[in-house]
Amino acid sequence: MLLTDEIARFIEEMLSKAGGRLEICRNDLADKIGCVPSQISYVITSRFTPDRGYIIESRRGGGGYIRIIKKQLHKNEYIMHFVQAVGDEISPENAAVFIRNLEGHGIVSAREAAIMLAASQAVDKNDIRAAMLKNIAVTLMK
Repeated sequence: MLLTDEIARFIEEMLSKAGGRLEICRNDLADKIGCVPSQISYVITSRFTPDRGYIIESRRGGGGYIRIIKKQLHKNEYIMHFVQAVGDEISPENAAVFIRNLEGHGIVSAREAAIMLAASQAVDKNDIRAAMLKNIAVTLMK
């Protein structure tokens, strides 16, 4: 397992135990995990992003902290967030990430994710792929 995966898993476990709202000191967490503080920052900025359902707040300095809040969205709110995040164009790779994210959050079933993934990979143009995924997502709201 990569160190970044281990850090992300550790933070996710802490978030789960804390009920979706966590305040951490970057240096303390780095000491606990056995890495440098910049690795904590990298994981937070790359894995705990708004498009993945997180709000990040931070304060620098001696008494600084990083606050991570997991947004509790209802299915339709999450789908609308997905529709906005997809935008007008999406690559096959980004489409796969978005679809896996929907599945990981329980918004779509494994079967629905597989269908969305297969359909998105069959399209050659990024704008058509985006429109198709958005239409499928809105259909799932019903």
